[in-house]
Amino acid sequence: MSGLYSTINTIFYATIIPGAIFIRWACAACKYALLFFILVLVVLPLVFRYSVTLQRGILFLTFITYPKGLDLTNPAGIGLYATRNFYITVKDNESDEDGVRIGVWHVLPRNAVRRFKRELKVEEAFDQDIVTDERRDDDYEQELRRLAPAIKSEFPSIVPENQQLFFERLLRMPGGTVVIYLHGNTATRGSGHRSEVYKLLRNLNYHVLSFDYRGYADSDPVSPTEEGVVRDAMMVYEYIANVTSNPVIIWGHSLGTGVATHMCARLAHLKERAPRGVILESPFTNIRDEIRLHPFSRIFKHLPWFDFAISRPMYSNRLRFESDIHVHEFPQPIMIIHAEDDVVVPFHLGYQLYRIALDSRSRAWGPVEFHRFDRSKRYATSICAGRPSSPAWCTIWWITIACVY
Repeated sequence: MSGLYSTINTIFYATIIPGAIFIRWACAACKYALLFFILVLVVLPLVFRYSVTLQRGILFLTFITYPKGLDLTNPAGIGLYATRNFYITVKDNESDEDGVRIGVWHVLPRNAVRRFKRELKVEEAFDQDIVTDERRDDDYEQELRRLAPAIKSEFPSIVPENQQLFFERLLRMPGGTVVIYLHGNTATRGSGHRSEVYKLLRNLNYHVLSFDYRGYADSDPVSPTEEGVVRDAMMVYEYIANVTSNPVIIWGHSLGTGVATHMCARLAHLKERAPRGVILESPFTNIRDEIRLHPFSRIFKHLPWFDFAISRPMYSNRLRFESDIHVHEFPQPIMIIHAEDDVVVPFHLGYQLYRIALDSRSRAWGPVEFHRFDRSKRYATSICAGRPSSPAWCTIWWITIACVY
């Protein structure tokens, strides 16, 4: 009898008690898993649906800033010598007295810096900047050669008091080309891969103007909207158009491609002086397609209520960036460049936009070009970010075509 009791006791302690403990643990785990499911996959999408602030925050990511401690008033601190920092006021409506202040950089072309490096006090920085020195004898170079003595006499030294006059004088000179760079979300106009693009374009002898939309960096901390950032871009374009009649190229990257196409469509609608061409680097078709394929959406995109809670609310709140519509609303030439290894904006969205542009634009309009970059090149962050093998030939060739158009 004692043997039977001992056997039953052993079985009880070996199976029943561990089993009970496991069942209790499993019930607790299921409870927490269910709670996690409800919070993350139900409550969070519902909060997103009804919070415009959260929608804008996730789209524009203005709270992500890098590099930390960057002094945007001193572009030379990151190697952008001969660069002017200034601010433009954007008025959202006629009754807006104060407006929104946005920070802008104007990067001078290398051939202009070469002519005035002593007056700009950048001899050492210029001489240490080892690049292929493009000495094309174009119209701007000839104009520089002709006017340099008079400008040097007028500006023996560039100081804060005359900096604006000097930079605008060079911007106004015939023969130059201006590139407006529209950056994507996160960070500032001074982040690493963006400044490398400016350096590339400078070394190809283009004026570069880059700015931070409202809510970013040292621009006024106003919550950005699609309408707001497009208005910011148009104000920078208007500033350039008021200073010079030289050709202007719009270069948009990632989210900036949506700003670029919307801006050009609006300029065409207003019948304003138009840019000569548009470069779209890593573009998407519209925000609905992009948000479904974005890494942030991986755990949400298969939910039956994804469109109800995520996509449709953004459209209702006018966060659309519909490049697939805007590309057939303006006639300027378009060049699309996209890297196959881009994980933030999938390659096929850029190619899809290219096909839409080909099929929907008038044949009498400017050409549409598409350049694919193999994943082995590792151009995902920025195709033209200053690597030795960067496709500078692609940029200069296309800008030349756009300026002739």
